[in-house]
Amino acid sequence: MTENMRAITIREPGEADVLSVAEMPRPEPQAGEVLIKVAAAGVNRGDVYQRLGLYPAPPGSPDWPGLEVSGTVAALGEGVTNHAVGDEVMALIGGGGYADYTTAPAAQTMPVPKGVDLVDAAALPETLITVWANVFDACGLKAGDSFMVHGGSSGIGTTAIQMAKAAGATVYTTAGSAEKCDACIALGADRAINYREEDFVEVIAKETGGKGLNIILDMVGADYVDRNIQCLTMDGRLTHIAFLNGSRVEVDLMRVMLKRLV
Repeated sequence: MTENMRAITIREPGEADVLSVAEMPRPEPQAGEVLIKVAAAGVNRGDVYQRLGLYPAPPGSPDWPGLEVSGTVAALGEGVTNHAVGDEVMALIGGGGYADYTTAPAAQTMPVPKGVDLVDAAALPETLITVWANVFDACGLKAGDSFMVHGGSSGIGTTAIQMAKAAGATVYTTAGSAEKCDACIALGADRAINYREEDFVEVIAKETGGKGLNIILDMVGADYVDRNIQCLTMDGRLTHIAFLNGSRVEVDLMRVMLKRLV
Protein backbone atom coordinates (compact mmCIF):
# COMPACT_ATOMS: atom_id res chain seq x y z
CA MET A 1 0.00 0.00 0.00
CA THR A 2 1.13 3.50 -0.78
CA GLU A 3 0.53 6.45 1.54
CA ASN A 4 -1.71 8.12 -1.04
CA MET A 5 -4.67 6.96 -3.10
CA ARG A 6 -7.07 8.17 -5.76
CA ALA A 7 -10.55 9.46 -4.89
CA ILE A 8 -13.44 10.78 -6.97
CA THR A 9 -14.01 14.32 -5.75
CA ILE A 10 -16.71 16.90 -6.52
CA ARG A 11 -15.25 20.16 -7.89
CA GLU A 12 -18.51 22.05 -7.48
CA PRO A 13 -22.22 21.15 -7.44
CA GLY A 14 -23.45 19.97 -10.83
CA GLU A 15 -23.88 17.14 -13.27
CA ALA A 16 -21.58 14.14 -13.67
CA ASP A 17 -18.84 16.17 -15.35
CA VAL A 18 -18.00 17.86 -12.02
CA LEU A 19 -16.57 14.56 -10.77
CA SER A 20 -12.80 14.28 -11.08
CA VAL A 21 -9.96 12.08 -9.85
CA ALA A 22 -7.70 13.54 -7.17
CA GLU A 23 -4.88 12.21 -5.02
CA MET A 24 -5.63 11.94 -1.32
CA PRO A 25 -3.88 10.54 1.75
CA ARG A 26 -4.89 6.93 2.32
CA PRO A 27 -7.03 6.68 5.48
CA GLU A 28 -5.94 4.66 8.50
CA PRO A 29 -8.42 2.43 10.30
CA GLN A 30 -9.28 3.61 13.79
CA ALA A 31 -10.33 1.38 16.66
CA GLY A 32 -13.26 -0.77 15.60
CA GLU A 33 -12.71 -0.10 11.87
CA VAL A 34 -11.35 -1.98 8.89
CA LEU A 35 -9.47 -0.57 5.93
CA ILE A 36 -10.92 -1.83 2.64
CA LYS A 37 -9.16 -1.91 -0.70
CA VAL A 38 -12.16 -0.96 -2.82
CA ALA A 39 -13.16 -3.15 -5.76
CA ALA A 40 -16.44 -1.35 -6.51
CA ALA A 41 -18.78 1.25 -5.04
CA GLY A 42 -22.55 1.46 -5.32
CA VAL A 43 -24.30 4.48 -6.80
CA ASN A 44 -27.14 5.71 -4.60
CA ARG A 45 -29.55 8.61 -4.69
CA GLY A 46 -27.60 10.13 -1.80
CA ASP A 47 -24.43 10.13 -3.93
CA VAL A 48 -26.25 11.91 -6.75
CA TYR A 49 -27.72 14.47 -4.35
CA GLN A 50 -24.28 15.05 -2.83
CA ARG A 51 -22.90 15.72 -6.30
CA LEU A 52 -25.72 18.22 -6.88
CA GLY A 53 -24.90 20.02 -3.63
CA LEU A 54 -28.09 18.87 -1.89
CA TYR A 55 -26.66 16.28 0.51
CA PRO A 56 -23.70 17.33 2.67
CA ALA A 57 -21.35 14.60 3.81
CA PRO A 58 -22.19 13.35 7.33
CA PRO A 59 -19.93 14.71 10.09
CA GLY A 60 -16.65 12.83 10.18
CA SER A 61 -17.02 11.37 6.68
CA PRO A 62 -14.84 12.29 3.68
CA ASP A 63 -16.08 14.99 1.31
CA TRP A 64 -16.23 12.60 -1.65
CA PRO A 65 -19.25 10.33 -2.21
CA GLY A 66 -19.77 6.59 -1.85
CA LEU A 67 -22.11 5.06 0.74
CA GLU A 68 -21.45 1.37 0.07
CA VAL A 69 -18.45 -0.58 -1.19
CA SER A 70 -17.04 -4.02 -1.78
CA GLY A 71 -13.42 -5.13 -1.73
CA THR A 72 -10.81 -6.86 0.39
CA VAL A 73 -9.73 -6.09 3.92
CA ALA A 74 -6.33 -4.38 3.78
CA ALA A 75 -5.78 -3.60 7.48
CA LEU A 76 -7.52 -3.88 10.84
CA GLY A 77 -8.08 -1.24 13.47
CA GLU A 78 -7.58 -1.92 17.15
CA GLY A 79 -10.02 -4.40 18.62
CA VAL A 80 -11.34 -5.85 15.35
CA THR A 81 -11.52 -9.64 15.61
CA ASN A 82 -14.37 -10.58 13.27
CA HIS A 83 -12.44 -9.86 10.04
CA ALA A 84 -9.01 -10.77 8.70
CA VAL A 85 -6.72 -9.15 6.16
CA GLY A 86 -7.58 -10.52 2.73
CA ASP A 87 -11.28 -11.19 3.48
CA GLU A 88 -13.68 -10.29 0.67
CA VAL A 89 -16.25 -7.96 2.21
CA MET A 90 -18.97 -5.43 1.51
CA ALA A 91 -19.70 -2.49 3.78
CA LEU A 92 -22.16 0.28 4.56
CA ILE A 93 -20.37 3.56 5.23
CA GLY A 94 -21.12 7.25 5.82
CA GLY A 95 -19.28 8.33 2.66
CA GLY A 96 -15.94 8.16 0.90
CA GLY A 97 -16.41 4.93 -1.00
CA TYR A 98 -15.45 6.40 -4.38
CA ALA A 99 -11.74 5.82 -3.76
CA ASP A 100 -9.00 3.20 -3.89
CA TYR A 101 -9.32 2.69 -0.11
CA THR A 102 -11.91 3.47 2.52
CA THR A 103 -12.45 2.74 6.18
CA ALA A 104 -15.62 1.15 7.49
CA PRO A 105 -16.96 0.25 10.94
CA ALA A 106 -16.29 -3.44 11.47
CA ALA A 107 -19.89 -3.88 12.61
CA GLN A 108 -21.10 -2.58 9.23
CA THR A 109 -18.72 -4.76 7.23
CA MET A 110 -20.03 -8.12 6.04
CA PRO A 111 -18.65 -11.10 4.13
CA VAL A 112 -19.57 -11.19 0.45
CA PRO A 113 -22.23 -13.90 -0.01
CA LYS A 114 -21.19 -17.05 -1.79
CA GLY A 115 -21.87 -16.88 -5.51
CA VAL A 116 -21.83 -13.07 -5.61
CA ASP A 117 -18.89 -11.35 -7.30
CA LEU A 118 -17.28 -8.24 -5.85
CA VAL A 119 -18.83 -5.82 -8.34
CA ASP A 120 -22.37 -7.05 -7.68
CA ALA A 121 -21.70 -7.14 -3.93
CA ALA A 122 -21.11 -3.37 -3.90
CA ALA A 123 -24.79 -2.80 -4.69
CA LEU A 124 -26.11 -4.92 -1.80
CA PRO A 125 -25.50 -3.15 1.56
CA GLU A 126 -27.63 0.00 1.21
CA THR A 127 -30.78 -1.59 -0.14
CA LEU A 128 -30.54 -4.94 1.61
CA ILE A 129 -29.93 -3.47 5.06
CA THR A 130 -32.57 -0.75 4.58
CA VAL A 131 -35.21 -3.30 3.60
CA TRP A 132 -34.23 -5.74 6.34
CA ALA A 133 -34.22 -3.07 9.07
CA ASN A 134 -37.51 -1.46 8.05
CA VAL A 135 -39.58 -4.34 6.72
CA PHE A 136 -38.35 -7.35 8.68
CA ASP A 137 -36.94 -5.93 11.92
CA ALA A 138 -39.34 -3.00 12.42
CA CYS A 139 -42.47 -4.40 10.78
CA GLY A 140 -41.93 -8.12 11.36
CA LEU A 141 -42.78 -9.34 7.86
CA LYS A 142 -43.39 -13.07 7.80
CA ALA A 143 -44.77 -15.75 5.49
CA GLY A 144 -48.42 -15.12 4.64
CA ASP A 145 -48.29 -11.36 5.08
CA SER A 146 -49.44 -8.97 2.36
CA PHE A 147 -46.87 -6.31 1.55
CA MET A 148 -46.59 -3.30 -0.75
CA VAL A 149 -43.54 -1.24 -1.68
CA HIS A 150 -43.84 1.96 -3.67
CA GLY A 151 -41.31 2.64 -6.40
CA GLY A 152 -40.92 -1.02 -7.24
CA SER A 153 -38.36 -0.46 -10.00
CA SER A 154 -36.00 1.52 -7.73
CA GLY A 155 -33.05 0.02 -5.88
CA ILE A 156 -35.07 -0.30 -2.67
CA GLY A 157 -38.10 -1.50 -4.61
CA THR A 158 -36.39 -4.28 -6.52
CA THR A 159 -34.70 -5.47 -3.33
CA ALA A 160 -37.89 -5.34 -1.26
CA ILE A 161 -39.87 -7.26 -3.86
CA GLN A 162 -37.37 -10.10 -3.93
CA MET A 163 -36.82 -10.27 -0.17
CA ALA A 164 -40.53 -10.16 0.70
CA LYS A 165 -41.36 -12.77 -1.92
CA ALA A 166 -38.56 -15.05 -0.70
CA ALA A 167 -40.00 -14.72 2.82
CA GLY A 168 -43.40 -15.95 1.62
CA ALA A 169 -45.37 -12.70 1.44
CA THR A 170 -47.87 -11.65 -1.19
CA VAL A 171 -46.17 -8.69 -2.83
CA TYR A 172 -47.74 -5.59 -4.37
CA THR A 173 -45.88 -2.64 -5.80
CA THR A 174 -46.36 0.61 -7.70
CA ALA A 175 -44.33 1.87 -10.65
CA GLY A 176 -44.64 4.57 -13.31
CA SER A 177 -44.80 2.65 -16.59
CA ALA A 178 -45.88 -0.66 -18.09
CA GLU A 179 -42.23 -1.56 -18.69
CA LYS A 180 -41.35 -0.94 -15.04
CA CYS A 181 -44.39 -2.92 -13.90
CA ASP A 182 -43.34 -5.86 -16.08
CA ALA A 183 -39.87 -5.73 -14.53
CA CYS A 184 -41.40 -5.84 -11.05
CA ILE A 185 -43.51 -8.86 -11.97
CA ALA A 186 -40.40 -10.59 -13.31
CA LEU A 187 -38.72 -10.03 -9.94
CA GLY A 188 -41.59 -11.70 -8.09
CA ALA A 189 -44.30 -9.09 -7.47
CA ASP A 190 -47.78 -10.63 -7.49
CA ARG A 191 -49.36 -7.39 -8.71
CA ALA A 192 -47.66 -4.28 -10.09
CA ILE A 193 -49.79 -1.13 -10.21
CA ASN A 194 -49.05 1.56 -12.79
CA TYR A 195 -49.76 4.62 -10.66
CA ARG A 196 -50.13 6.80 -13.76
CA GLU A 197 -53.10 4.74 -14.92
CA GLU A 198 -54.55 3.15 -11.76
CA ASP A 199 -55.44 4.25 -8.23
CA PHE A 200 -53.47 1.95 -5.95
CA VAL A 201 -56.03 2.38 -3.15
CA GLU A 202 -58.78 1.00 -5.38
CA VAL A 203 -56.58 -1.79 -6.69
CA ILE A 204 -55.53 -2.93 -3.21
CA ALA A 205 -59.14 -2.88 -1.99
CA LYS A 206 -60.16 -5.06 -4.94
CA GLU A 207 -57.15 -7.41 -4.75
CA THR A 208 -57.57 -8.01 -1.01
CA GLY A 209 -61.36 -8.16 -0.97
CA GLY A 210 -61.46 -4.97 1.08
CA LYS A 211 -59.27 -6.42 3.83
CA GLY A 212 -56.13 -4.37 3.13
CA LEU A 213 -52.41 -4.92 3.57
CA ASN A 214 -50.29 -5.91 6.55
CA ILE A 215 -47.23 -3.81 5.68
CA ILE A 216 -46.35 -0.88 3.39
CA LEU A 217 -42.86 0.47 2.70
CA ASP A 218 -43.08 4.05 1.44
CA MET A 219 -40.54 6.54 0.12
CA VAL A 220 -42.98 9.02 -1.47
CA GLY A 221 -44.74 10.72 1.48
CA ALA A 222 -47.04 13.69 0.76
CA ASP A 223 -50.45 12.57 -0.53
CA TYR A 224 -49.42 8.90 -0.32
CA VAL A 225 -49.52 8.96 3.49
CA ASP A 226 -53.30 9.06 3.89
CA ARG A 227 -53.78 6.72 0.93
CA ASN A 228 -51.38 4.24 2.51
CA ILE A 229 -53.38 4.40 5.73
CA GLN A 230 -56.51 3.58 3.74
CA CYS A 231 -54.77 0.52 2.29
CA LEU A 232 -53.74 -1.00 5.63
CA THR A 233 -55.66 -3.70 7.47
CA MET A 234 -56.17 -3.94 11.25
CA ASP A 235 -52.82 -3.79 13.09
CA GLY A 236 -51.15 -2.84 9.81
CA ARG A 237 -47.69 -1.30 9.74
CA LEU A 238 -46.45 1.63 7.66
CA THR A 239 -42.76 2.46 7.47
CA HIS A 240 -41.26 5.56 5.81
CA ILE A 241 -37.69 5.77 4.51
CA ALA A 242 -37.93 8.91 2.34
CA PHE A 243 -40.31 11.70 1.28
CA LEU A 244 -39.69 12.30 -2.40
CA ASN A 245 -42.93 14.25 -2.78
CA GLY A 246 -42.72 16.03 0.57
CA SER A 247 -42.85 15.30 4.30
CA ARG A 248 -45.53 17.73 5.49
CA VAL A 249 -49.02 16.23 5.46
CA GLU A 250 -52.39 16.54 7.17
CA VAL A 251 -53.74 13.20 8.37
CA ASP A 252 -56.93 12.21 10.17
CA LEU A 253 -55.55 10.07 13.00
CA MET A 254 -58.96 8.54 13.71
CA ARG A 255 -58.36 5.85 11.09
CA VAL A 256 -54.93 5.16 12.57
CA MET A 257 -56.47 4.66 16.01
CA LEU A 258 -59.42 2.58 14.88
CA LYS A 259 -57.20 0.22 12.87
CA ARG A 260 -54.51 0.11 15.62
CA LEU A 261 -51.89 0.95 13.03
CA VAL A 262 -48.19 1.10 13.75
